[in-house]
Amino acid sequence: MFSEYKGKKPTIDETAYISEDVVITGDVSIDEKASIWFKTVIRGDVAPVHIGKRSNVQDLCMLHQSPDMPLIIEDEVTIGHQVTLHSAIIRNKALVGMGSIILDGAEIGEQAFIGAGSLVPPGKKIPPKTLAFGRPAKVIRELTAADIEDMKRIRETYVEKGQYYKGLQTK
Repeated sequence: MFSEYKGKKPTIDETAYISEDVVITGDVSIDEKASIWFKTVIRGDVAPVHIGKRSNVQDLCMLHQSPDMPLIIEDEVTIGHQVTLHSAIIRNKALVGMGSIILDGAEIGEQAFIGAGSLVPPGKKIPPKTLAFGRPAKVIRELTAADIEDMKRIRETYVEKGQYYKGLQTK
């Protein structure tokens, strides 16, 4: 379901895959070949939400924001199942593991990996190419080449699956 909020409508690239049971309202933009998966809610009724190219937001996620604090997901990002994002910045090629919560003003660095079930508190900055885990999230170590390759595999899988499902929707 897509809906307008106070004159602001979602803007979705024609190549993006959006599952039929997703709710998107207000000032939300979604770029090329991004995918938004089953039962996710994206509310752009307080501040803008931007989802970059080839990013995926998996099943049961909640995306929202505080006044004057947009939620920005850059390109080729993976947002795992049941993640809550609130007025944060997720940089290029980062991965947020399932069940994590990322709060206002937090910034997840480029190619950073947030372990499943983590809580990134308001204003916390996670450096690029690191693994952070816990409640509150703390940097555990630098990512290995194998970690980065696995994150790439996951991203590419979701782009491929999204385009497959997109083709089914248009038939």
